[in-house]
Amino acid sequence: MSNIISVSQFNTYVHNIFLAEELLQNIQLYGEISGISYSGNNVYFSIKDENAVLNCVKFGLKPNEFVGKEGEMVLVSGSPNYYIKGGRFSFNVYKIEPYGQGLLYKQFLELKAKLEALGLFDAERKKPLPEVIKRIGVVTSETGAVIQDIIDVSHRRNSMLDIVLYPAKVQGIGADSTIIEGIKALDNIPSIDVIIVARGGGSAEDLSVFNNENVAMAIAEANKPIISAVGHETDFTIADFVADVRAPTPSAAAELVTIDLNKLKINMRASSERLLRVVENLYQNQQNKVDALIKTIDTDSTSLIKQFDADYVNLINRLNSVSSLCIKNFEHNFDVLAQKLEAVNPVKILRMGYAQVGYDGKILSSVKKVNIGDMLTLNLQDGVLDCEVKNKQENKK
Repeated sequence: MSNIISVSQFNTYVHNIFLAEELLQNIQLYGEISGISYSGNNVYFSIKDENAVLNCVKFGLKPNEFVGKEGEMVLVSGSPNYYIKGGRFSFNVYKIEPYGQGLLYKQFLELKAKLEALGLFDAERKKPLPEVIKRIGVVTSETGAVIQDIIDVSHRRNSMLDIVLYPAKVQGIGADSTIIEGIKALDNIPSIDVIIVARGGGSAEDLSVFNNENVAMAIAEANKPIISAVGHETDFTIADFVADVRAPTPSAAAELVTIDLNKLKINMRASSERLLRVVENLYQNQQNKVDALIKTIDTDSTSLIKQFDADYVNLINRLNSVSSLCIKNFEHNFDVLAQKLEAVNPVKILRMGYAQVGYDGKILSSVKKVNIGDMLTLNLQDGVLDCEVKNKQENKK
């Protein structure tokens, strides 16, 4: 039967194992800083390489003491520790020193320089966003806040906008493949107007898939405009440089592709009110002019007063019915044109018993151009007759 011990006994035992191992005391490790944060005079961070991550803590940070920043390579001196109460392993650091440039950041700069030399960042190759966007595609995780933020912002501004999600991994092994598949799949849907590639904030390692060369090429080769909305406003990835548009956040991307219908309605209402005031002012000005003109007329000139009064009424009627008169005038002109076209319709003339005479492949307009015995073609409304000239008589002038 196995020994039964308490959690505190087990944690104490593990803690003592690390303390007893002399080879693990006061050692130096190098790696790339990730996820750095501060609490009072303490700094918490991780160091990592391509295959592993180690949680570290530096207590009692002194003013101006070197710590390093996200993505930098550092050399840390300290010892491993197993925290009994919390049951957590960490590396207690007493000194942090620079150790060259961070690997991920170095790779980022190398890829950035390579793609920039290929012209993938050039403004000339960037595709503009469509003026009217009815359907957007989104490549991101199907769980989490990002897709929900995009849906909430988009539908709050325009409830008629359609959103197509391609669920993709946005970090970790295989994430690059699913992002590339998502871009290609949405790019092949004709009804989609624009594609958003998005994820929330995170460490440099979390965002590293968006610094992947294959992902960058998929964005550059897409036929539809692509908006990159990766991380927070201060985060920049290769995807941001290659994309047609970079949005600082996923929510900002949603605002870029949507028209705020509520604001549009307010603006249209305000424009309508301004137009109404202009019309009312014009109307009042004309009325004032007519009133002033009437006042100048001799009150004894009854006929003139009636004439001006009629002009006044006519002016008011014209102002009130100008749109309808324009429409009627257009309809009348259309009818006249249709009648003129019908009047010269050759089919109508043929229906009246007339015929079109052809000779030698041309329309015959004079008897002088034919001789007795020549063959003529008569085109009637329902067919063609071939005729021989038996007699010829010219009209006397």
